[in-house]
This record gives sequence, C-alpha cells and structure tokens, in this order.
Amino acid sequence: MKKQLTIIALAVCALAISINASAQKFALIDMEYILKNMPAYERAGEQLNQISRKWQAEVEALSTEAQNLYKTYQSEAVFLSAEQKKEREEAIVAKEKEAADLKKKYFGPEGELYKKRESLMTPIQDEIYEVVKDICETKGYSLILDRASDSGIIFASPKIDISADVLTKLGLN
Repeated sequence: MKKQLTIIALAVCALAISINASAQKFALIDMEYILKNMPAYERAGEQLNQISRKWQAEVEALSTEAQNLYKTYQSEAVFLSAEQKKEREEAIVAKEKEAADLKKKYFGPEGELYKKRESLMTPIQDEIYEVVKDICETKGYSLILDRASDSGIIFASPKIDISADVLTKLGLN
C-alpha cells in the first residue's frame, strides 16, 4: 500500500511540475538587430573609432621616432664613442618603452579605450535592459533569451521574437 501511495504521489508531483512548466512564457530578442537600429549605438561606435584612430596615431608616432633613432644610430655607430653608443641605445630603449607604455595605457585590458567604451555603451545597454524588463513584466514572460549571443538556439519561432517590441518601446520603430 505504501508503495502505491508513493507512486501516486510521484505521479501527481510530475503532473504538477509539467503543468507549471508549460505555463511559463518565453521570448527571444536579437540584440544585434536592436543595436543596429539604435542611432545612439552607431554614434558611440563612431566616437570610439575616432578616439581609437587618434590614439593609434600617437602610439605609431612614438614607434616611428624610436625606429628613426635606431636607423640614425646604425648609420652613425662607427663614428660614436662607447659612451655615446650607450647614450643612444638608452634613448632608443626609452622611446620604445614610452610607445609600449602608451599603447598599454590606451589599449590595454583596463585601458582608456575600454573605459571609454564602457562609459558610452553602459547607458545604452541599461536602457535596453529596462525596456526588456518592462516588456517581460507586462507580458508575463518567465525568460527572455538573446538570439544573437546564444549559439545553443538551433531554431526559434519568429512569433516569440520581441525585438520589434523593444525597438518600439525605445521609440525607434
């Protein structure tokens, strides 16, 4: 008798879980599509590209100076004393280090470009998040996945893609 009650209880639990699971609503968004349709994102990208090109030019200028110092050193090395050679070599190494340090400052993992990207993109991402959260709460979704970043989605019905709703709520559609 106990065995039968246990089986019945397990069956009731399994039925309750399956009913509960089927009641959940899911949706997808395509973050790439949303961002491509946001002028603020495009402007931020252009601004980052301009800054990056400017900083890259500064780094390249220092590298070119180091190369020119080295070429001059090579052509004049036969005429220089040991002390003059040492001074020139130290100047070349210092210029190369200056270029490397500047490159790290601008483009390193915690560099200026990273900080600038974060300061420009965070408000855009926060705005999208708030809209998605609002749609989720309004329409009762339990889960919203990003189609663009999840390679685990093999197929999803276009009916559950709410990217257009997000753009509309952002005032871009």
